[in-house]
Parts: sequence; C-alpha cells; structure tokens
Amino acid sequence: MQDQFQRQINYLRISVTDRCNLRCLYCMPEDGVELISREEVLRWEEILKIVQSCVKAGIRKVRLTGGEPLIRLGLTAFVRQLGEIPEIDDIALTTNGILLPQYAKELKAAGLKRVNISLDTLRPERFARITRGGSLAKVWAGVEAAVSAGLEPLKFNCVVMRGTNDDELPDFARLTLTRTFHVRFIELMPIGSSDKWAGGSRVTIPEIKEKLAELGPLLPREQVTGGGPAKYYTLPEAKGTIGFISAMSEHFCAACNRLRMTSEGKLRPCLHSKQEVDLRTPLRAGAGVDDLAAIVAQAVARKPKQHSMVDDGWADNERVMSQIGG
Repeated sequence: MQDQFQRQINYLRISVTDRCNLRCLYCMPEDGVELISREEVLRWEEILKIVQSCVKAGIRKVRLTGGEPLIRLGLTAFVRQLGEIPEIDDIALTTNGILLPQYAKELKAAGLKRVNISLDTLRPERFARITRGGSLAKVWAGVEAAVSAGLEPLKFNCVVMRGTNDDELPDFARLTLTRTFHVRFIELMPIGSSDKWAGGSRVTIPEIKEKLAELGPLLPREQVTGGGPAKYYTLPEAKGTIGFISAMSEHFCAACNRLRMTSEGKLRPCLHSKQEVDLRTPLRAGAGVDDLAAIVAQAVARKPKQHSMVDDGWADNERVMSQIGG
C-alpha cells in the first residue's frame, strides 16, 4: 500500500481508549478533557474488523496506544486475536507502565512482542509534578515486569523539555550502559495543550547530543526492532542504545509509514493534519472488510506530504494527544 508520494504504508497505531490514569502536562490539561461516551468508543470486535480491513490494504505492524491502553478491560484477549492474523508480523504497546506488573506476563503469552514506556524523568518528585500525581516507583516496577516477561526490546520515550527535565539527559543515557534499554529522546511537539508553550520549551536533537557529549562519542547503530523514526547510537561498550526522534528540527515525513486510528474509529493519515476518515459509521452500517479496506486505501491516498507544525503549531486542531493516540 503506497501513498501518492510512494511511501510504503504498513503501520497502524490504534488508540483503544482516550482515558488515562495520568495527566502529563504536555499531553492534556490539568483538569483533563471531555471524554467520549462509551457508545462512541469502538468495541473490540469492531476494532478487530477494522484491523482485518487494514491488513487487506497492506498493514503489517500494529501498535496499541491510548490514553493508557492497559486501563481498558479485555486488552489481553484482543492482543491474542491480533496474533491470530497471519499477515501481522509485529504487535507492540505504548504505555506509561503503571499497570504492567499486573498484565505483562499475560500480554506476552497472548502474543505482544514489546513495549514502549513513556518516561520523562528519573526523579520521583519531578515525575509526580510532570504527571500531576503519578508514582515513579510504580512505573519502574512495570519496567522490571516487562523485562521479566520478555517484552523486549524495551524502549523508553522521553519528551525533552527545557527547564523541566533537560538536566537529566545524561542520567537517561547512562541507563543504556549496563542494561539492554533503548532510550529515545523526543523533541517536544506543539500538540494540544502544549501548543502555546512548546516553542520556548523545545530542546532540539543537536542540543541534546551536545548535552550527552560528556559521556563519550555516540557511535551510529543499526535500527532497533520496530522500524520507527528514531536514529540510533550507542555509547562505547554500552548494552543498550540511544535514539533521537527529531519530529521538529529534522522531520522524517518523507519516510513516514503509519496511520493512526482514534478510539472512536477516526483514521488519521497524519498526526498533525486535522483530516480524519470516519470508519465507525460505515462499519456500524454494515460495511464489510473489503468495503472498509477501500476506505482505508482512499485515506492513504490523501496522506499529506509532511506536517507543518514548525510553522503552524497545532493550528486549528481541536484534539489533544490523549484523544489521538500516543
């Protein structure tokens, strides 16, 4: 499945819920957002049918996101159903890690390959402030549960914010020295609630690399499992890697291979573009897998060449990140 710019589109990110057990300051407002009704949220069997249609159109990788995906009951059974689709060769999960001690083993047994854990600080008090009340100890228990269950490679997603956590970058990088962790530093994007302050708080990838210079040379490393946009490096003799995701300073739109679907069945060909394709309405009206696959292909054909966040910010988009899928 190719778009009009000859990009191979094979990766679908599915938000299974817009609900979350944290309130990260760059993700949503302090008082949260208006949640969509349960009737509007796709049922598991509906998501499965959409995935089958996307597979028919060419999707081969699936990532489950939220909100926080682990708070939705039935996730393990759904992962098992995804694993029974022979064309899907990779099933992954993005999570804040808090509930992994409860679910890691059963998710691995169901067919989940690996997890990405969102983690922006290694300091408990700062973590509570960034997440507005979260517990770093619970997240770290989730990290250990994921490792014990074999959900690897385990990747950390760290959104770097000036004056908030940019003094911790060497500490994050040191995690890769003795363990096979893959730490990815992500440039802050002006999405939703962060739109008004992202520009002044953004730390670019070149700046991040400068802050890591004290640890030694960064040696180029081959891609880590997952096929995402990060460019990977390793410190000398380190067991893990350091990745850089330069969504703003050096966007990777030319190699974008993904679609996103919100929890109420809106397909977004581009994170930044407010263009959405409604899959829920035709699905609930009786559309079959072939019909939905044709709609997916039409959406791919309209995928824009690149985002314009550098110039326009979040523009007139109304959604915050937790409503789109992290």
